[in-house]
Amino acid sequence: MLNEREIESCYLGQFIPVHYHHNMLMDQNRMHSFKAAIDYAVKPGMKVLELGGGTGVMSCFAAAKADKVYCVEFNPDMVKEARKFMAINPNGDKVEVIHADAFEYLPPEPVDVVICEMIHVGMLREKQVEVIESFKRRYQARFGGPLPVFLPEAAIMAAQPISQEYDFEGFYAPIVQFQETQAIYPGTVEMAQPAVYAVVDFTQPNDTLYSWEGKFVATRSGCVNAMRFVTKNILAVVSERNSTIDWLNHYMNLPLDRPIQVEEGDVMQVSFQYRAGGSLPSLQATLECRLLYEAALQPAHHLPAFA
Repeated sequence: MLNEREIESCYLGQFIPVHYHHNMLMDQNRMHSFKAAIDYAVKPGMKVLELGGGTGVMSCFAAAKADKVYCVEFNPDMVKEARKFMAINPNGDKVEVIHADAFEYLPPEPVDVVICEMIHVGMLREKQVEVIESFKRRYQARFGGPLPVFLPEAAIMAAQPISQEYDFEGFYAPIVQFQETQAIYPGTVEMAQPAVYAVVDFTQPNDTLYSWEGKFVATRSGCVNAMRFVTKNILAVVSERNSTIDWLNHYMNLPLDRPIQVEEGDVMQVSFQYRAGGSLPSLQATLECRLLYEAALQPAHHLPAFA
């Protein structure tokens, strides 16, 4: 019988079914960004560990330069698929696909780079933060320092009030929506500038609880009935160019239980709380947006935008 954490892993984190991986392979934004970051971070002769390897595509990218890649995957069906793919791809012989739980596995030797892409918007559902925190503690206990380079190195998370259309051929259904970051959606209207609510630096110890309260100035008049969540993953820091290789998750728009009407210049107060790896309903249950004061009665405040 599965224990509680194993059941949760099947539902939330490491047990993504085989058919879903096609969508990830087809996501050019994700694939291009990770390939570029891995090409930058992995130097010839390095040893690499991937936690949550899936199809093994990231491990295969790393094997182009690395001497050895340990690819850890929890789903036995994906282990079979990854081994099959390694056999028909260049440098696949340098990748060892291992059936193991990322919460428990440690490589047999120190590694230079750790790749882990268990990432959902807001670090929800999947176990990225928890897996990395567990790995750092166990790795240092066995091998000491320094820690490997992590890919991604960090994540910046922001929230933004929006007005979202929920009419589906006359059927009104306020429901969570995911949107591509480079597309324009006529039914989505930004009602304020985004604000950063958390920065996750995977090289440092991280709390798994995100509790935030902040203010937004309405940039237009209308109905605020949803909150957009934005997650920008810093895959690699290119120090010699003072730049980064980034990957933006799809936007996640969560409907508000109590929409509010605002006028341009009004100030809204937003609050929410959730744990990394938690469910979407756990965030929705705490998500609140209220009108703090009206522009006609108070001077407008200028808040920094999310970059």
